[in-house]
Amino acid sequence: GPMPRRMTGTRVTWTIVGLLLAALGGLVYQQKDAWRAPFTGRVVTVADGDTLGVLRGAREVRVRLYGVDCPERSQPHGVAAKQFTSAHCFNRDVEVKVLDKDRYGRIVGEVILPDGSSLNRLLVEAGLAWWYRQYSKDRSFGELEAQARKARRGLWADRNPEPPWEYRERERERGGRAP
Repeated sequence: GPMPRRMTGTRVTWTIVGLLLAALGGLVYQQKDAWRAPFTGRVVTVADGDTLGVLRGAREVRVRLYGVDCPERSQPHGVAAKQFTSAHCFNRDVEVKVLDKDRYGRIVGEVILPDGSSLNRLLVEAGLAWWYRQYSKDRSFGELEAQARKARRGLWADRNPEPPWEYRERERERGGRAP
């Protein structure tokens, strides 16, 4: 009789509705997670040694270099770190491998230069950044740091270099603006 046919029609309708909802959900999820995708863009600002502004499409996004912490600009070698970063990537197209977002909403990632090298690693190698152990378990940064230390490159030429995270903490305790 006609009864089963109507059931089939209803079932087809609900199946279509279900598929549409699933597709829509997937789309929303993709958009929410779209920031995680690697991207290539032009470096338009260099705030300091470890923070860049990179164009992602038409928008400038803040990128914090993963695994490294450069001296603050007011610390010894802070200006050198910023100059090093500028010299390597300012106004160039870089690839950003997105790893995370920090509490300031900045993308945390590895920046790959046009020649295929990692800006993050070059900074540590040059003795212009510390391995940021608190936020990175990547021991290869530690090895690069140890080599720079042994060779007394950059900040490792100083007798007692102060890690930037300790410097920032001290500035905060002094009631100064956290740089």
